[in-house]
Amino acid sequence: MSPVSEDPRRAGRLPQARAYLRRADPVLARLIDDRPDFDPRAWLAQLPPMDLYGALLFQVTGQQLSVPATRRTLARIQALFGGRLPAPAELLAVDPAQLRQAGLSWRKTGTLRDLAGRLTDGRLDQDALNAMPDEELMAELTAIPGIGPWTVQGALLIALGREDVVLPGDLALRKAIQAAYQLDHLPAQQEVLAIAEKWRPYRSLATSYLFSAAFEPAGAPPAAPHRNG
Repeated sequence: MSPVSEDPRRAGRLPQARAYLRRADPVLARLIDDRPDFDPRAWLAQLPPMDLYGALLFQVTGQQLSVPATRRTLARIQALFGGRLPAPAELLAVDPAQLRQAGLSWRKTGTLRDLAGRLTDGRLDQDALNAMPDEELMAELTAIPGIGPWTVQGALLIALGREDVVLPGDLALRKAIQAAYQLDHLPAQQEVLAIAEKWRPYRSLATSYLFSAAFEPAGAPPAAPHRNG
C-alpha cells in the first residue's frame, strides 16, 4: 500500500495561508504567532503510511474509541498483515473473525469489508476517488453504511491532504475551540461550522493550529484528530 503523494506546492502556499488566517481571525493570529516553526502535517509521522483505504480503515476503527484504544486496535490489525495496514483485497481474504478478535466490532468489520469489496470489484476506483472534489468524494463514500461525514473528512485530511476540511463533529476540536475562543460552553457542530467559515479556504490549517494549541506545547506536532463517525 502506498500513501498518496504529498503535493509539493503545499509548502509554498503555507506562508500565504498563514497570512490569510492571521488577517481573518485574531484568535488564530495569536496561535500562529506563538508557533513560528509549526508544521501542520507533522502529526502524520505518528501514523503508518496510508492511502485512502488505509485512512478510512483508521477512521472507522477509531469511531467512538479513545486515541489509546484506537492505537491498540490498529496495532493488532497491522499484526495480521505483517506490520502494515491491508489493501482492500488483503482485508477481504482474512476471516472476519480475525478482525473481530483484533478489536473491530462486527459493524465496523462489515463496513470495512463492504468498502473493500467495492474497491476490489470495480464499483469504486481509488485513483478516481483521489481525484474527486471533496463534495463528490463525500457523496460516494457516505453511501456505504457505517461511513459518515466525519469519517470521510478525517480521511481527506490524512490521506489526501485536502486544504479546506473541518471536523465539526470531532469532540477534540470542539474542546480546542472552546479553549481558544474562551467560550463558556462546548460549541455544537453548527457553531463550529460558523466559526470556521472565516477560515475558508484554509480550514485544514486552522484546525491543525487549534489541535496543536489544545494538546501540545508551542512548536510541537499536534495530536491526530479524534474520530467520531
